[in-house]
Amino acid sequence: MKRGCYKWTPISRFAGLILAAGLAACGSPAPEPVETDELALPDNAAARVGETIIYNSSVQREALAQGVIAEGERLGEGDADYERIVDELIDQRLLAIEARRRGLQQSPEARRRLAAAEERILGNILLETEIAANVTDESARRIYSEQTELARPGEQIRARHILVATEDAAEAIIGLAEDGRDFAELAIQYSEDIATRVQGGDLGYFTRDGVLAEISDVAFSTAEGEMAGPIQTEAGWHVLLIIDRRAPEGPSFDEVRPSIVRFLTYETISTLVENLREETRIEVIAADLPEPAGEPAEPETDADGLADTDGEIEN
Repeated sequence: MKRGCYKWTPISRFAGLILAAGLAACGSPAPEPVETDELALPDNAAARVGETIIYNSSVQREALAQGVIAEGERLGEGDADYERIVDELIDQRLLAIEARRRGLQQSPEARRRLAAAEERILGNILLETEIAANVTDESARRIYSEQTELARPGEQIRARHILVATEDAAEAIIGLAEDGRDFAELAIQYSEDIATRVQGGDLGYFTRDGVLAEISDVAFSTAEGEMAGPIQTEAGWHVLLIIDRRAPEGPSFDEVRPSIVRFLTYETISTLVENLREETRIEVIAADLPEPAGEPAEPETDADGLADTDGEIEN
C-alpha cells in the first residue's frame, strides 16, 4: 500500500493503548505465587517471599511502568531504585499471599477487579503480539524506501546569470565569455540584476520550481560548465552559466526510524481495533442517571439591588 509523504502526528485515540502495551499496570493484582518447594533459586530471581519467587523481569517491568527506565533499558541491581522496587514487590507479594490466605480472592469485588485486570493484561499481550508481528525492521525499511522515493528532493542546479535589456546585449555578453572573459566579472560589470550582480550573478542552488519556467527549462537541459541563452523573460534577457548539479540525499534510515516505528505502531493498533469494532456488534447504553435536584430560585432584585417582597417594609 503506497502512502503519501509520512507525517508523524501525535497519537490521541490509541495513545493509552500504545503506552500500556508491554507495561505492567501499577496497582494490578500480583501474579500467582510461584512455589519454590525449597528448590535452589534460579539465576533470574530477585527475591524469595515465603515459598514464592519474585523474578528480575518483574522488577524491570515495574521500573518501566513507573517511568524509572525507558523501553529497552534495564535497571541494575546496585541501583537505589532497584532496591526500592524490590521492596515494594515484596510488600505487594506479602499482601497478596495474606489476602489469599483469608480467601479474599473469592469476594465479588475481588472477582470484578481481577476480571478487569485480566482484560487489561490480555489486551496488552494481544497488542504486543500484533506489534511484534507488524512493526519489524523489514517493514520499517520498506516504509523508509517508499517515502524516500516519494519525497526525494529534486535535482538542483547552481548557476550564474547576467540580465541585460536587449537580445543584442545578451549575445555580446556570450561572445565576451566565449573569448575568455570571466563570467562573474562580466556579471559585476554588465548585469542589471542588482540582487545578484555584486555576487558575480550567483543564483545559488535552485530546483526546477525555484526559478521562472523559461529559465528552468533551459538551465536543466544545459550541461555543467556550459552557457545558456539568451533567454527572454519579463525582466529582460538572461545569459546563464551552469556551475554545478546535485541531487541532495534525504534523511538516513536511522534518523527517521523512531518516527516510522511510532507510525507503524499506531497503524497496527488502529487497524486491529477498527477491524474488531467492525466485526462485533457494539451497543452503547446510556446511563440511567437521576435528574439533578432542583435548586431554589434566587429572589428577583430591583434596580437598587434590594429583594422584592410581597409586603411593605416597615419603618
